[in-house]
Amino acid sequence: MRTLEELYRAYRDDVYRYLYSLTRDAAQAEDLLSETFLQALQNAASYRGEAGEKTWLFGIARNLWLRALRKRRPTVSFDDLLGLYVEDTLAETAARRALLDRVRTLLAARDARTRRVVALRVRGVPYEEIAKELGISAGSARVIDHRARQWLKETLRKEELL
Repeated sequence: MRTLEELYRAYRDDVYRYLYSLTRDAAQAEDLLSETFLQALQNAASYRGEAGEKTWLFGIARNLWLRALRKRRPTVSFDDLLGLYVEDTLAETAARRALLDRVRTLLAARDARTRRVVALRVRGVPYEEIAKELGISAGSARVIDHRARQWLKETLRKEELL
């Protein structure tokens, strides 16, 4: 697992947006963001890697939000909290699926080599192995991957999906 500083840099904005979507309160989202990374630091040894780091952080954030919600409104029933949890999870899953579908569509429009490099990187194949398979240099594989990522991010931002 990466260091807490690396995790913070990589996922701070995503976790903040997630918390803000739950709380609709910037100050509370910031407080919960700090608590999320503090709890991640305290529980880093228990991270088993079964879920991705981002998923793990989102789980911590969600649990902290639910705890804060119960403290503010102790009369909230478990069923109400469960409903919020399910709605949130379903909405998040639907949004993620829509985004992945769009990424697949965008990648389908790229050349075969770019699609292959991206597919292999998604599977975690090192650049050196990609280079051997495609008959290119490892540097070329890195450049192709980098350009594809940048293009995807730029396109998705223009479409307001990121």
